[in-house]
Amino acid sequence: MMAAVQSPLDDLDLLLRSVDDVEVERDVPAARLCTYRVGGPISLLIRLSRRSALDAVGTALSVAGVPMIAIGKGSNLLVADAGFDGVGLVLDDEFSSIDVKDGEMVQLGGSVALPVAARATVNAGLTGFEWAVGVPGTIGGAVRMNAGGHGSDMAASLVDVEIADFMSGSIITRSVDSLDLSYRRSNVERHELVISAQLQLEPLESATGLAGAELLKDIVGWRREHQPGGANAGSVFTNPPDDSAGRLIDVAGLKGHRIGSAEVSTKHANFIQADPDGSADDVMALMVEIVDELDHRFGVRLHAETRLVGFDPALVNRVQAKPVAPGEPTEAGEKN
Repeated sequence: MMAAVQSPLDDLDLLLRSVDDVEVERDVPAARLCTYRVGGPISLLIRLSRRSALDAVGTALSVAGVPMIAIGKGSNLLVADAGFDGVGLVLDDEFSSIDVKDGEMVQLGGSVALPVAARATVNAGLTGFEWAVGVPGTIGGAVRMNAGGHGSDMAASLVDVEIADFMSGSIITRSVDSLDLSYRRSNVERHELVISAQLQLEPLESATGLAGAELLKDIVGWRREHQPGGANAGSVFTNPPDDSAGRLIDVAGLKGHRIGSAEVSTKHANFIQADPDGSADDVMALMVEIVDELDHRFGVRLHAETRLVGFDPALVNRVQAKPVAPGEPTEAGEKN
């Protein structure tokens, strides 16, 4: 009888189980890791709790050459029901540090939750990061997508970041100018992991208008009033120029529209809610239907900001192709 051939993932599993400060799990349901609470298995999940483990993990991944995704809080991630045949990376412990230094500079670990960071900076007497109190992600994910809200975003205060490149096995520091930050995007690649970020904020006493604890309370109250709780990943689509994705979806009559276990929120039309024990494929199908319907009705093609993993590339392209507003030329060179 022929011996079973080990895959690169099997080799990684065996190798990394012997590395200190690294935990390895096999076939972990994405539903356990993502705020949609749906999705199939991630073949190999790696949790790093110390910076000292980065070299070993980086070298192993660069040699293995397997696909990988950074997971964070899973608050902007949808993994197909079929799962992801690759590596998921989660930062723990040492990567959740918050260090206020030099008065207005703040060093944040990649796994720090944004609401925690917002409150910590206000408690340190600083302003400029209050907007993050209502965003349920991590610093690393926020850098990757230039997260923002309430008139600000990461680019407004970011100075530089440390990135672990798991293709080369190296750790580099990059300035904010090198990240090509724009509306809900950066040039951070899938094989790169943001392990820390440095912000420059302002003293609270120099702020004009609403700031600090009062602004935190205002933002939290606004979010509770206008956005749904439950199993979702926040806003699904970026806003087209001079308009709101939620408004367009609402006007199209899609509020409350359902495909299987996925429903357009009746509270905010740019949110999709997943039923308990629901299907990631249903969520994806609903995204596709929304994009196609708005393209057909208004000539506006929306762009999903959600990270979509394990789906048919043709479906992903349908919801993440370059956004097009009415009258703009499409990729085929024709006006819509």
